[in-house]
Amino acid sequence: MPGLPDAFAVRTASASAREIAEAVRRGDVSARAVTEAALQRAALRDRFRAFTALLPATAREWAAEVDRRIAAGERLPLAGVPLAVKATEGLDSDQTRLLLAAGCVPVGTTSTPGPGTEWQTWGDTPRGPTLNPFDPHRSPGGSSAGSAVAVAAGLVPIATGSDGAGSVRIPAAWCGVVGLKPTNGRVPARDRAGLNIAGPLARTAADAAAYLDALAGTATLPGLAPPHRPLRTIWSPTLGFAATDEAIEATAGSLLHALTGSGALETVAASVRLTDPADCWRGLRGGEPEHVARAERAAAELTRQVDALFAGTPADLIATPTTPNPPHGHDGPGPTLSVALTWTFNITGHPAISLPAGRTPQGAPVGLQLVAPRGGEADLLAVARARELLADS
Repeated sequence: MPGLPDAFAVRTASASAREIAEAVRRGDVSARAVTEAALQRAALRDRFRAFTALLPATAREWAAEVDRRIAAGERLPLAGVPLAVKATEGLDSDQTRLLLAAGCVPVGTTSTPGPGTEWQTWGDTPRGPTLNPFDPHRSPGGSSAGSAVAVAAGLVPIATGSDGAGSVRIPAAWCGVVGLKPTNGRVPARDRAGLNIAGPLARTAADAAAYLDALAGTATLPGLAPPHRPLRTIWSPTLGFAATDEAIEATAGSLLHALTGSGALETVAASVRLTDPADCWRGLRGGEPEHVARAERAAAELTRQVDALFAGTPADLIATPTTPNPPHGHDGPGPTLSVALTWTFNITGHPAISLPAGRTPQGAPVGLQLVAPRGGEADLLAVARARELLADS
């Protein structure tokens, strides 16, 4: 990109989506300049193979359109924000169109799992597998692999994901970023079973809130702050059935303890023994009428169990590790089900978020998953903001 100083590209790499949008709206910087910087970063610094393709011509067209709309007096909430787009969604998905309408600029498509394997916790590119930014010998998770890596590596502030069994939350956990699965039905599902929900990968709570507001027409960003009272939280490292690694449990539990100490959360005791969702999830996705009918009955029972935890305890949130296991190598997870703690909530429809919880003594990144009653995204984002304040203190 001739004429673009490297220093500007480096400076905008650390800017949040909100900061970029505010600068573009004020006229401090053009969407075109921000876009050129993002394209430069993606071309020169994508050593983890987050992107499958860059879209320079498309990005420049969208940036010019954003600059035109700003000059005409429009107040775009995500003006000029560089966006990485999950390759299997592309520019025509519902969420991408909504984000572009809000002012985002698509700079490239990100890796997703390739063909020939049943496991989805990896990313495939023409240059080889997508690498975990914490350890290149490990997977970044999936299926929104490249999107999480693009955000974690500072190539873009936000990226699109879709979560049918944990495909936003798992890569968020393994790449140390925020990943939100909204309430089922907030936006159109991407699969016939209604399990696959669009959601953001972001570095900050505010960016995830701005993304959600653009996607679902909500208003979580204007009031974003730590919870005004301790949110009553049930801690379950296994949900009653998962074989959770001790170091993963301890690391996620440490963040929960810190959030409790800060006054954001209050842990409450409850016995959690949910039905293992594996057969139910596979039945809902299977398509055979007799299997689907049985799975729908199982889904209704599982939903009743989760709703009863919220209502009967009572509780505001359920907390678990995001995954029961650390990131696996590029040869796959073996028999481990990385989705064991996430896919329940695709079935029941409850919103869930993965927050960076730190690393195990062995260096593996860990996420803390929080689940809220349907429509409770504001509480999840409030705790995400509280975690940031803890990290900054």
